[in-house]
Amino acid sequence: MRRSWFGGVVKQNKSPSLDLLKSLYGVLLKNSILTDNNKNLIIEVLRSIAETVIWGDQNDPRVFDYFLEKGIQSYFLNIIEQPKCGTYVCTQLLQTLNILFENIRNETSIYFLLSNNHVNSIICHEFDFSDEEIMAYYISFLKTLSLKLNQNTIHFFYNEHLRDFPLYTEAIKFFNHSESMVRIAVRTLTLNVYKVGDEATLKFIHDKTAAPYFSNLVWFIGNNVLMMERCLRTEATHLTRNKLEALVALHLDDIHYVHDIMQLQIQSLNTMLCEHLLNTLFIPLYVYSLDPGLEVDSPQVSVKCALFLLSQVFLILSHPPLVKQLKLYICFEENPHLESSETVRKFTKPMSKIQDTLKPAVIPKNQQNLMPTPRAKEHREELRRREAKRLAEEERLKDLERYQNQQRKEEFSQTGYLKSILDPGILYPSLCLPTYGVTIFKTYNDLKRHAKKYSN
Repeated sequence: MRRSWFGGVVKQNKSPSLDLLKSLYGVLLKNSILTDNNKNLIIEVLRSIAETVIWGDQNDPRVFDYFLEKGIQSYFLNIIEQPKCGTYVCTQLLQTLNILFENIRNETSIYFLLSNNHVNSIICHEFDFSDEEIMAYYISFLKTLSLKLNQNTIHFFYNEHLRDFPLYTEAIKFFNHSESMVRIAVRTLTLNVYKVGDEATLKFIHDKTAAPYFSNLVWFIGNNVLMMERCLRTEATHLTRNKLEALVALHLDDIHYVHDIMQLQIQSLNTMLCEHLLNTLFIPLYVYSLDPGLEVDSPQVSVKCALFLLSQVFLILSHPPLVKQLKLYICFEENPHLESSETVRKFTKPMSKIQDTLKPAVIPKNQQNLMPTPRAKEHREELRRREAKRLAEEERLKDLERYQNQQRKEEFSQTGYLKSILDPGILYPSLCLPTYGVTIFKTYNDLKRHAKKYSN
């Protein structure tokens, strides 16, 4: 251990413990304002706090109790909102939170970490996403949170009163990020949200986010298809070949993602997604391209490219309404030549970007950490009741064990044996103690039979 110039004690090869967390909390208190001089210290403290709290969750409940009692999460929010919070502090803070939620196994601990709304405030914080490292840790943090979603925890993220769901709305803003790992994380998160199946949350997603998200997603897929077409028309080189292979793989990933959504069998989302896919992508860009003589005011691809893309669609997608409708158009059972100009489908850009459409609800500054959803409040009360019941049960079991131990001691004496005969309410486990000449009975009937024989 060594004493820091900025107050408190800095860990140096000391194993996690309650005392260590207390000393780290002391450092946070004395360095509540970030400066260029104490940034490295704060980074080390954040790293050590994560390690200590995870250890406490598995070995010493007092550690996590102290973490909650002192509201150390609120200090995280205070740090991240300061102007001096640069890249290194932000990335360490996001990494600390990610490690905490990834490694804490106690379900009650997870509930308490989510119950004060600090996590939602951090999700809504305006980070510098131009920094690749911050972007990577931020999206990883969101994905980790999504893995903790279930029928109980989802109400800590979705606020029915404000109709706000920052975990979801902030994530899907990066659906078309240039980094494939970010896009994959966003898609994983959306699927995790849909899988929960909470009716209120799904209604919010359908009413507020599905149209802008699906329209922008379809536009993203279509643009990649047009890039594929441009690669096919350019002179073949190893660079264009590599790019073409990447675009084909990207299209496969996109169709597989659509398939994953539809396989969840959420009727409202499937209906809307099918509508966007058919009317603004599959029919205007894929099917119309099969007829070179068809004049439509919409981008087209070559017949070979259209056939290749449609083969991928039919190989992967299996949602009956979508496949049936697409088959009708391909077979010209609904002839596009007969459609009026008003009904001809077009591949067009969405009216607005998803980033502009999805704006988080404004929470008053003095209420940011005091506005958990009504359901979240109910869950916290339920958690407290469960915890009290669990502690009472533990105490009862301890009393029972003490009682049984006392009874076993009495069995080694004749007095204890006679008492067991006269008090049929006492049942003992099946033991064999022939050395002491004591018989322990397996059932109450054995005890009664022996008691009758003894009285005779």
